[in-house]
Amino acid sequence: MESRFYEECIKGLKSEPKRLNSKYFYDSAGDRLFQEIMNSPEYYPTRSEMEIFSDQTADLAAAMMIGGDTAPMTDAGAAPMTDDTAFDLIELGAGDASKSLHLLKYLLEQKAQFTYLPIDISGHIISYLELNLPVILPGISIKGLAGEYFDMLKKATVISNRRKVVLFLGSNIGNMYLSASQQFCKELREHLSPGDRVLMGFDLKKNPHTILAAYNDKGGITRRFNLNLLVRINRELGANFKIAQFDHYPCYNPETGTCKSYLISLVEQEVAIKGEVIHFDRDEYIDMETSQKFTLTQTDQLAQTAGFTPSKRFMDRKKWFLDALWVAENR
Repeated sequence: MESRFYEECIKGLKSEPKRLNSKYFYDSAGDRLFQEIMNSPEYYPTRSEMEIFSDQTADLAAAMMIGGDTAPMTDAGAAPMTDDTAFDLIELGAGDASKSLHLLKYLLEQKAQFTYLPIDISGHIISYLELNLPVILPGISIKGLAGEYFDMLKKATVISNRRKVVLFLGSNIGNMYLSASQQFCKELREHLSPGDRVLMGFDLKKNPHTILAAYNDKGGITRRFNLNLLVRINRELGANFKIAQFDHYPCYNPETGTCKSYLISLVEQEVAIKGEVIHFDRDEYIDMETSQKFTLTQTDQLAQTAGFTPSKRFMDRKKWFLDALWVAENR
């Protein structure tokens, strides 16, 4: 893991422009800071998706089941659960499972036969889930997988040949450029069988001020979250980033729907990482994170291009956030 972390950091910081991979935000400190971000008043995505999971739990659960959700696209309301055939519920980037907790609880109450397979790059998160979920949800069958999404998804298919339902929530798909998100969805389809399902979270386009505020909170939590990756590189890779010499800069383009976060070098400086020396000009930036916002049409196109049929839409009351159910097509 450290070797990959080092290689990707060096490759990114030597590229033009410089960049770091946002998946490395999530060490134990990063996990805590992201929890703070989600609780901040400006950060609407978590609250919007939480509303979907808390208010439409039964419909979401029905969408997990065979026969419950192959009808044409609607804006809510799935058919009643008529089939409790065993399946694997796989969550990519599970985090603390606070949203899926509503769904897991309901599925257990309905005596659905499923195993929950949370996947997260953070071993800290997976340990937390394996320790705490059986206490919170007695009777749950859980097997945590720590690592890269597709490596662990491949492992999940070895563990079980049951039908798969994949959750990819929180608009994680938006943390990629559009071309990369298209490739991601195609690769996801390659790991699934016809009839398997995906529930994909999308942050939708809305007032630009609302979006930008979510990534530039008044409390400065997002700033600390971004800078924490430099702290992690110092600690784990022996680098000598001077944290006070970098600052956080977010921006949003309402035309493209792309929200970006950068770290700006406040002075000309050099940073050493295990013998590699990285030069920064004054005002040079590191591309830290992309948060893409979508239209409904774009989400349908993304599904169809990757080999999925868009089946149902679940949205919050303000229609700021979408959880889209896709069904893997026959090939």
